[in-house]
Amino acid sequence: MKQDVLEAINWLQGHEEVFSLLCVIGLLLAAWIVNWLVRHILLRGLHRMLRSAVIGDAVRQRRGVSRLAAIVPALMIAVGIGWIPGLPPALVTVVQNVSHAVIVLSIALAIGATLNVFNDLWQQRPDAHMRPIKGYVQVVKLVIYIVAVILMVATLIDRSPLILLSGIGAMAAVLMLIFQDTLLSLVASVQITSNDIIRVGDWVEMPQLHADGFVIDIALHTVKVQNWDKTITTIPTKRFISDSFKNWRGMFESGGRRIKRSIFIDQNSIAFLSPQECEHLMQFSLLHDYLQDKQKELEEWNQALARQGHEAINARRVTNIGTFRAYVQQYLKHHPKVNQELSMVVRQQNLSAEGIPLEIWCFTNTTVWVQYEAIQADIFDHLLAILPEFGLRVFQSPSGADFRHLSLQAAQSSVTQAEIAADTPASKPS
Repeated sequence: MKQDVLEAINWLQGHEEVFSLLCVIGLLLAAWIVNWLVRHILLRGLHRMLRSAVIGDAVRQRRGVSRLAAIVPALMIAVGIGWIPGLPPALVTVVQNVSHAVIVLSIALAIGATLNVFNDLWQQRPDAHMRPIKGYVQVVKLVIYIVAVILMVATLIDRSPLILLSGIGAMAAVLMLIFQDTLLSLVASVQITSNDIIRVGDWVEMPQLHADGFVIDIALHTVKVQNWDKTITTIPTKRFISDSFKNWRGMFESGGRRIKRSIFIDQNSIAFLSPQECEHLMQFSLLHDYLQDKQKELEEWNQALARQGHEAINARRVTNIGTFRAYVQQYLKHHPKVNQELSMVVRQQNLSAEGIPLEIWCFTNTTVWVQYEAIQADIFDHLLAILPEFGLRVFQSPSGADFRHLSLQAAQSSVTQAEIAADTPASKPS
């Protein structure tokens, strides 16, 4: 047995190419075994240790530690290739340079994964949506990858990185042109964060880009907005600095959502209230105090007017539209779903061909869309239903059914007149 081993060694010494090949195979096998041990033993043990920690899931998902595992076999190959005899020096240099480039790439990827872990942990903070750092993380990663590429190229060509940096300095203008969007986006991200322009979770509206929904992501180059139809609009970050848009965050922070809608009242239905109508409306608890005060005010005015000898036609009287406006004001003040701390106005606007707009301006005590729409509908349902109590009508443009009704009335009137004329005896000549 010993003699066979000696013969094999003597044969390998006479065949250096075969010996070198076997050494290369052995080196690659050893590197693979070391890589397997690192990934399946050390990494699993480390993940089990971090399982109970806060950063355990983030580290495992971002594979930051697994990126470093590639350094061990690459370093082993870079060192071991120099110990193998009989290999051409140029081949050894190439293998070592490639191994060193792999090590640089692995370190850069590991740093990038670590930055992603830091960003994930930051997003778990309660105030993370107010100060997103994803844009800054992407800038740092971009710088790290640029440096890594420079070092990898310098390692592969076996030159100093300073030589490449000097060439890059001469190409600064070209790089500025290439990374123009990145630089603009970086400036925009800094302005957005420092001025608190938008946050993740804000409802933004940018009609020119058909974006209307909640911000779900703020990155270096883009901001993603999920629209109400669940589509996603991707907007360049710099557009939030250069273009105008609406941010509804203030509405949510105020705790109330505005109702701004008008009821168009037919002008022909506006009139003074008779004493009987006033007594009828006094039965409404929301109008009792208003009508008492209003009648007292008008009586004092009219009495002073009578003492001056003016005619009764100059006297002031209560109008149905004014009483209805006072009713709407009191109704909103006593509504449990209307925010009483925010503005509340019931006003008449300019007359138009569609009638007199009576605009209602108030805020609900909730910002939830479905609840807001229900409250608004309930308010206007009540106001439209109670409007005839004041002798008022809502203006509505005539439709085809209205014209058919008028034609039917005209036809019936013609028939009635014809019947009357037929029943009336003809006058006899004198």
